[in-house]
Amino acid sequence: MTAHNTFQPPLTIGRIARTWWPLAASWLLMSLELPALSAVVARLPHPEINLAAYGGVVFPLSLIIESPIIMLLAASTALSRDWASFIKVRGFMMRMGAALTTLHLLIALTPLYDVVVKGIIGAPAEIIGPARIGLILMTPWTWSIAYRRFHQGVLIRFDRSRAVGVGTVVRLSADGLVLAVGYLIGTIPGIAVGTAAVAAGVMSEALYVGLSVRPILRNELRQAPPVVPTLTWRGFLAFYVPLALTSLINLLVQPIGSAALSRMPMALASLAVWPVVSGLSFMFRSFGVAYNEVVVALLDGPQTAAQLRRFALWMALGTTALLALVIATPLAYLWLRRVSALSAELTELARPALWLLLPLPALTVMQNWYQGVIVSSRRTQGITEAIVVFLTTCAAILWSGVAWGRAPGLHVGLAAFTIATSAQTGWLWLRSRPAMHALHVRIGEAAIGVAQNVESPAR
Repeated sequence: MTAHNTFQPPLTIGRIARTWWPLAASWLLMSLELPALSAVVARLPHPEINLAAYGGVVFPLSLIIESPIIMLLAASTALSRDWASFIKVRGFMMRMGAALTTLHLLIALTPLYDVVVKGIIGAPAEIIGPARIGLILMTPWTWSIAYRRFHQGVLIRFDRSRAVGVGTVVRLSADGLVLAVGYLIGTIPGIAVGTAAVAAGVMSEALYVGLSVRPILRNELRQAPPVVPTLTWRGFLAFYVPLALTSLINLLVQPIGSAALSRMPMALASLAVWPVVSGLSFMFRSFGVAYNEVVVALLDGPQTAAQLRRFALWMALGTTALLALVIATPLAYLWLRRVSALSAELTELARPALWLLLPLPALTVMQNWYQGVIVSSRRTQGITEAIVVFLTTCAAILWSGVAWGRAPGLHVGLAAFTIATSAQTGWLWLRSRPAMHALHVRIGEAAIGVAQNVESPAR
C-alpha cells in the first residue's frame, strides 16, 4: 500500500541516526520515570508496601487495560500516509480510548477489583487497599496514551521525530513537579504521589503532542496524495488486530508475574524490588524499543535492509556493554542503595539478580528490528505468534518456580522474562524472513520500473 511509486535513494547510516536518536532519547527519558517514582516512594512512609502496590498491582493492571492501544504508534507510523487513512485510524483511537477508560473505572470502583486483585493476582493483603487508591488515580492513563501514541506516529511519518523527544521532556517535567511536591509534603502515601505524578505526566505529554501535530494535519497530511488502494476498516483491522493481540498477550505477563511472585518465597520483597530492577533494565532496553518505528518508517528503498541491520547490530553491542559496566561495578550498588533508596536487605536481593537482565538490551534491539520488518510487510500475524511463544515460555518457567517453591520470586521472574524474550526474538527472526524476501522483490521491481522509465524517452 503506497501513495506513489518512486525509487528512493540509498539509505545512509546518518539518516537512520537522525530518525532514531530523538525517539531513543524519548524512550530513555521515559525510562527514567519508573526509577524516579521508585526513588521518591522509597523515601516516603511504608516504602515496601507502596512500592509493592505499584509494581505488583497498579502498573501491571494499567498496562494490561491499555494494551489494545499500545501498538497505535506503529500503526499510525505505517498507515497515516493520507487524510482518509488518518481519519479512519483516529476514529478507532477515540473509540478504544473511551471503552478502555470505562473498563479501567469498572475495575477500580466496583467489586471487580477484589475479583482481580485478591482472586486472580493473589496480592498480599497489605497492598490491596493502597493499590486501589493508585488505580483510581491512574484513570487518565489509557486515553492519554492512546491520543499521544497515535499522533506521535504522524510526527514520525512526516519526519518530525524531534517533537516526540520534546514531549517526553514535558511529561517528565510534570512527573518531577508532582513527585517533588509529594516528597516535600512527606505525609501523602507514596502510592498516591507516584500514580498522581504518572497521570499528570501522560496528560501533559498528550496535550503537547496534540499541539505539535497540528501544522502537519493542516499542511502535509491534507495535501498528501491518496493511498491506493484506500484503507478500509477490514484492511485496518486485519493489520491492527494481530498487533493489539500482541500487546495484550505481552502484557498478560505482568499480572501473571505478579501472581507468581506473590506465591513464591520472599513475595513482598520481590514485588517491592521488581519495579526498581525493571526500571534499570528498561533504561538500556529503551534504545532498542525506539527502533521499531525507525524500521517501519525507513525500510523501503535500496540497501535499506543492510544499513538498518548494521545499525541494529552496533546498537545491540553498545547497550549490552553499558549494562554490563553498571552490573559489574559499584554503579549497581549506587543505583540500588543510593538512588533507588532500597534497604540493605532489598539491595542484597536485587544485586545478583541484575545479571539475569544482561541479555535483554541486545534482544530488544534485534526483536524490534525483526518486528519492524514484519510490520512493514503489512502481514502482522507473525508478531502475535512470537508473543504467544513468549507468554507460554514465561508462564511455564513461573509455574515451575511456584511448584518448586525454593527460589526467591524475583530471581525466578527475571530468569523467566529473559528466557522468554530470547524465544520470542528467535520466532520473530524466523517470521521476518519471508517479509525480507518480499521487500527485496519489491525493491527490485521498483528499480526495473525506474530504469524502464528512463530508457523509454530514448526509444
